[in-house]
Amino acid sequence: MSGALLHAAREALLLALMVSAPPLLAAFTAGLVAGLLQAITQVHETALGAVPRIAGVLAALLLAGPWMAGRVARFAAEALALAAGASP
Repeated sequence: MSGALLHAAREALLLALMVSAPPLLAAFTAGLVAGLLQAITQVHETALGAVPRIAGVLAALLLAGPWMAGRVARFAAEALALAAGASP
């Protein structure tokens, strides 16, 4: 594998981690808070755990969506430029 291809693969993995972090952290935080509230109140309803996580992920996607889309678009442009410059 060429150095440019290895660099692109490494950047793709890092991008996937960075782009998935905001929704995952929001789901983790919302789940932790919901779990603590369920443990404190001893109300164990499935919806009380799922609904805050879904709302947290949606909020994170709304807030971080433009940043995430910009990063992915920038990477796609770099990958297409790399592919255009590569010889078969």
